[in-house]
Amino acid sequence: MARTKEFDPEAALQSALELFWRRGFEATSMSDLVEHLGIGRASIYATFGNKHELYLKALQRYQEQLPDLLRELSQPGPVLPAVRAAVRRYAHEAATEELRRVGCFITNTAAELAPHDPVAARQVERNWDGLETVLHTALVRAQAQGELPEGRDPRALARMLLVLTQGLKVVGKASSDPARVREAAEQALALLD
Repeated sequence: MARTKEFDPEAALQSALELFWRRGFEATSMSDLVEHLGIGRASIYATFGNKHELYLKALQRYQEQLPDLLRELSQPGPVLPAVRAAVRRYAHEAATEELRRVGCFITNTAAELAPHDPVAARQVERNWDGLETVLHTALVRAQAQGELPEGRDPRALARMLLVLTQGLKVVGKASSDPARVREAAEQALALLD
């Protein structure tokens, strides 16, 4: 008869997410995970696989918990106010002391693992592709509604906003000046006029 798990795998995954997000992949050892999750090494391996597999599952969980940008940008009515609000939210999060210290788990993964870890790189790229597609779709709709001038390229603007939002997270994490990210976001948003 199979043994019953003596811990909640969902709670353990959330706890692992928080530890990896705060410390990164390399700085988190299996011993750290055992201590932080409060479960044995064998249980971690049996439930989640190795440290790398657990990290990728935590990254997936993080992505699932992100605000639903598609829903936000798909609401009826004017689109550009919703796009501006989303970019300003990214800037606010990047400038907020508590969030600034840990940054964005996806952006952190892009910087730490993606250059040498193809599996992590694919997961980051899927996230970025999704964000870019949502922004592109919204900007196409904005152009069709007359909010965005005809001469503007919605795809290029979506890519610019993607790079901006990720850059805001990097600069916000390293900078002690919150105005730096807020002013950069406002300058980029001026390109939508």
